[in-house]
Amino acid sequence: MAARIRTQGETPNHRPARRPTAARYSLCYEETMTLLEGKKALIFGVANDHSIAWGIAKAFHAEGATVGFSSVESLIERRVRPLAESIGSTFVEPCDVQDDAQIERVFNRWSEQEGALDILVHALAFAKREELDGAFVDTSRDGFTLALDVSAYSLVALARAARPLLRPGSSILTLTYYGAEKVVAHYNVMGVAKAALEASVRYLAADLGPEGVRVNAISAGPIRTLAASGIAGFKGMYGTFRNVAPLRQNITIGDVGNTAVYLASDLSRAVTGEVIYVDGGFSVLGVPLPDEG
Repeated sequence: MAARIRTQGETPNHRPARRPTAARYSLCYEETMTLLEGKKALIFGVANDHSIAWGIAKAFHAEGATVGFSSVESLIERRVRPLAESIGSTFVEPCDVQDDAQIERVFNRWSEQEGALDILVHALAFAKREELDGAFVDTSRDGFTLALDVSAYSLVALARAARPLLRPGSSILTLTYYGAEKVVAHYNVMGVAKAALEASVRYLAADLGPEGVRVNAISAGPIRTLAASGIAGFKGMYGTFRNVAPLRQNITIGDVGNTAVYLASDLSRAVTGEVIYVDGGFSVLGVPLPDEG
């Protein structure tokens, strides 16, 4: 259902019977096509029902999209498949995004089952827990390489593999965080990886734009997810966030899902290469001050 403003006294052919005043406006509902009706989305990175990627999947499903899933093999049967089945999804495939052969296999399976692809969601990030403690200067070479590979290069690899299936008007989305541009305690190498991810969004947008494919990122405020639990001090940051963000509220996976719908739909047909903040306005602050009392 979608809302349309109709004036009181408006006739079925949409011509008002008399000149309306502001007081005569009312809200009525008419059956319309949902925003993602007929579109097909493949989401990489759902870990459980608290994942931002799951919030996106639910929002896509609610707007009429066909949704498929890919995640690490260890999570497929225990967590991902039950979630997929809850929204009627029949495409659930394991994938290690550090392995190009596995990536190719997933997209070959998608092509066989679904054909074209309209929406690709990259919700993948990883760093060793020890790299998120202590000082960034102590980041190991292996830890740096791993974080950049899984968290940033994988977007490039997925976009390249998906390219033959993407139609004009398609959308690629990824998830980033404010630590990509400002120093966030204990975010360390993940902040550098997210900065690389955001740069990759811009370069991919330039490469794929002539083909009618848009590439954007969503930068969400702190959300209680499995990934966030590995960041030291996250609990305290989450607890104070709503006291300093201009909108004075925490961010939910549903908030991110709603923005993802916009970026995946034709409403954003002229938007690409952007980072869209879903953080209650936190990113506009210079020196945030919490509410007193």
